[in-house]
Amino acid sequence: MKRIFWIVLDSVGAGELPDAAQYGDSGANTLGHIIEREHPHLPNMEQMGLGLIPHVGGRLPQNGAGAYGRAAELSAGKDTTTGHWELTGLRLDKPFPTYPNGFPPQVIGAFEKAIGTRTLGNRPASGTAILDELGEEHLKTGYPIVYTSGDSVFQIACHESLYPPQKLYEMCQIARELLQGDHCVGRVIARPFEGTGRGHFRRTPRRRDYSVPPSGRTVLDVLKDKGVFTMGIGKIEDIFCMQGLCESDHAAGNPACVDALLRVMKRDFEGLVLVNLVDFDSVYGHRRDVRGYAQALEAFDARLEEIKALMRSDDLLILTADHGCDPVHTGTDHTREYVPVLCWHPGMSGLTDLGTRKTYADIAATVAQLFGCAERFNAESFANLL
Repeated sequence: MKRIFWIVLDSVGAGELPDAAQYGDSGANTLGHIIEREHPHLPNMEQMGLGLIPHVGGRLPQNGAGAYGRAAELSAGKDTTTGHWELTGLRLDKPFPTYPNGFPPQVIGAFEKAIGTRTLGNRPASGTAILDELGEEHLKTGYPIVYTSGDSVFQIACHESLYPPQKLYEMCQIARELLQGDHCVGRVIARPFEGTGRGHFRRTPRRRDYSVPPSGRTVLDVLKDKGVFTMGIGKIEDIFCMQGLCESDHAAGNPACVDALLRVMKRDFEGLVLVNLVDFDSVYGHRRDVRGYAQALEAFDARLEEIKALMRSDDLLILTADHGCDPVHTGTDHTREYVPVLCWHPGMSGLTDLGTRKTYADIAATVAQLFGCAERFNAESFANLL
């Protein structure tokens, strides 16, 4: 393969992992529950074998072409950073810290001292609900809103009329420098918003994520070092701190990210394009919007026709996810799940079962092999099955 287009459907999990109970996620099944309740029309993914993945459900393919399977997460955790790192070959033994009771005084106090003002919130919350709860007080006092979730995140929400995005980004960089050691959260997230009052606040597209730099080499590093072009679309550059990337398009939202991908596909190059589609997670999963999640899956599936139309004979398409976020599940935010693995290239005929992969990193091993690299990241490539 000369070009690989690898799309991460953020949070589109494929059923609980064997250790899900340890994370409070028994019974979680993002895809399975959405398909069971809403019966979304997903003909393109189904033709690649989606309905043949265990416990996912959906329609069985007619004259399908593709390779299908699922992959388990070996790393400790279920957050975006951990999932993406393992997908690209880097596994973690220790999860990033979470804060179900808010950040301790030594953390929030140090942050307030560094930015020179008090803060509001400091508790786990929905990103939209906390704006309704504290947005008006924020406008009156000017105090930034700090909150977390079931994930390892330190989120800062500020109205753009008080804190232009660049000022908010500076505060996030201060937080990122402070949050080290035992309090090294996976991501610090800038959450700019606008609106005039309760019920009218909305987050703007100028979100930024400040992740911990990868603690080791990923397939992105391996490819870049070999002179292979690598590009990230969406929040990929944030997740990897640009490490291993030659180029980035920080498009915001699923439609914009797919548009960016289509533009890149029209270019002449050899290499890897890694895309994150965040809306499944941030807009629908965390908000427990089952119907909206199903509609977003339908919208993406329809755009697969555009993507396939631009595929060349030596291109490969990979679809997967980084964790679950089951909108039906009543436990935590992200859910500890298998992720689907769907692959297609124009020369494929019939369906190939990739089975249950022991680690997300099998995809990294496969990508490395297809580009002629020796690294396998202690994982097993399935390139020969493609």
